[in-house]
Amino acid sequence: MCGAERTGALVLEWRRTGQLPDRGNHALTTTTTTVAPIALDAATLDAARSFNRKLARAPRFKARSRLMPILAQALLRLSQVGADRRLARRGIGVETRVATHAGLRVPVRVLRPAAHSASPPRGVVLDIHGGGWVIGNARMNDKHNAALVERCGVAVVSVDYRLATFTPMAGLMDDCLAASRWLLEGGMPELAGLPLIVRGESAGAHLAAATLLRLQAWPRLLERIDGALLYYGVYDMAGTPSVRAAGAETPVLDGPGMTDALRLLTPGLDDTARRAPPRSPLYGSLEGMPPALMFAGSIDPLRDDSILLAGRWRAVNAVDLQLLPEAPHGFLHFPTPLADIALEYSHARVRARLDDWHRHHGDKAVAASLAAGRALE
Repeated sequence: MCGAERTGALVLEWRRTGQLPDRGNHALTTTTTTVAPIALDAATLDAARSFNRKLARAPRFKARSRLMPILAQALLRLSQVGADRRLARRGIGVETRVATHAGLRVPVRVLRPAAHSASPPRGVVLDIHGGGWVIGNARMNDKHNAALVERCGVAVVSVDYRLATFTPMAGLMDDCLAASRWLLEGGMPELAGLPLIVRGESAGAHLAAATLLRLQAWPRLLERIDGALLYYGVYDMAGTPSVRAAGAETPVLDGPGMTDALRLLTPGLDDTARRAPPRSPLYGSLEGMPPALMFAGSIDPLRDDSILLAGRWRAVNAVDLQLLPEAPHGFLHFPTPLADIALEYSHARVRARLDDWHRHHGDKAVAASLAAGRALE
């Protein structure tokens, strides 16, 4: 059985039983664990179905030329005018820094409790935004990142990586690696020593997972990452079975054009090269990966990416995969109770992870971080 057929068989097994067969650490996957499915009542699912009917009439995201992403990026920036003032009114401090590493200069947007806050950050979230690799910026996740600051007591460092409109995919991956190494190696001394969680959505989840794989070259840095929070990511750049089977009825994304879009993002490569890690994190060694929380939607063509990656991740560390019914791609950004529930669950898991870290590391690490912060004042 070839690799693609084996992958398809594993997905069918997941859909039939909710489990993936345990074939050892060297197989494509092992048993996937979901801690417990999020409880969703009938009203939540009805609201999701109602919103999905609206999505069915909306245009799909297509990135087959440079013009559409450029126009979308301009509209996005226009919508972000006044973003810093809105955050300041909520008591959230905002600044832009430049992560410098290996000759690269990567802007990062930092959100944290305002300077007058009595409570220092309890941890750090390294955020990598989505947008199909061709649109987006570090402000794109302000809403979700501000909620992390307020509800989890963290500082969020969001990476403003270059976009694939004018930069090869390798450049985007290099930017994310540079920002992560800069942060882990003390680029922000006032946050040094605090627990760090890597977060990504969609294309950002792909870049987050690829960054974690590349950090295996520096085991001491990788072991300092305390968790991964990955939403509906792309982990196979040649297309998992659900991507290849996506039809015209697919909400949000251009189902029939998804594999072509992946090929446009990886020009000059065949599917074997597209699947080479870290370009396709699904096929890389996951040794040293931190505990992970992953989300996928049942009507998202990218669901198999998360199902299969979670299955392999379970071989090396704990993973909680939440496959949400009636959830399309990008559901976190839609005004539905389902999105609110998923975010609340995420916040609770982040808080629990930070609580666990502070119980084991506690006062010395926090004191060191505070001392570093005072030294910069």
